[in-house]
Amino acid sequence: MKILVCISHVPDTTSKINFTDNDTKFDTAGVQYVINPNDEFGLTRAMWFKEKQGASVDVVTVGGAEVEPTLRKALAIGADSAIRVDTPALDGYQVAKQLSAVVKNGGYDLVIAGRESIDYNGGMVPGMVAAMTGASFVNTCISLEIEGDKATAIREIDGGKETSTATLPLVIGGQKGLVEESDLRIPNMRGIMMARKKPLNVVPATEASSETKSVSFTKPEPKGAVTLVDADNLDKLIDLLHNEAKAI
Repeated sequence: MKILVCISHVPDTTSKINFTDNDTKFDTAGVQYVINPNDEFGLTRAMWFKEKQGASVDVVTVGGAEVEPTLRKALAIGADSAIRVDTPALDGYQVAKQLSAVVKNGGYDLVIAGRESIDYNGGMVPGMVAAMTGASFVNTCISLEIEGDKATAIREIDGGKETSTATLPLVIGGQKGLVEESDLRIPNMRGIMMARKKPLNVVPATEASSETKSVSFTKPEPKGAVTLVDADNLDKLIDLLHNEAKAI
């Protein structure tokens, strides 16, 4: 089984976020980048298929040379090879077009992507890749088993869970639950050294235009001051909740 894991190169959630050019561009200065958490759950599940079923695992992302350390980390975790599509990631449609070309050229049986990235939270790419490649699609996936060319997936739905079956090829949008946080892998020194020798192939972009454009960004309002209320002063607490916080 050939598995392709789609990796997003996203800012660490502890990074301080700023914008430039009148709040129209993201300021990358001083920002630490990581593997998108939803993608990391998918990568860890792919490693399970590699170890238990002998699958091959490739990782792919769209971007310039600046994204390669993130791909190298995925290789250090255990992926066999990496692919970088040499073009900036502009929007969900353009990224999906690039990834779809990689999927078609590679003949992958299973494509694992995160249900969304934590930078733009678009949630569009996995579904569009499935549509563009003619594969089955399961989103918000929290469990995946493969037997031969048959897949059984469990996904979260409002108020519960849904179990689906599909025939490969399959695209999933994974999230926490696909594996547990305790199962995530930290690259060790041996993995890091081996990653330097694994192939990282840079491929040209396919022709694709972006369909959307970010016009401006606005930070959330700063949090207000905290008001401490004595545990015995319930009247004051109720007054603040009713007249100031408008919570009751």
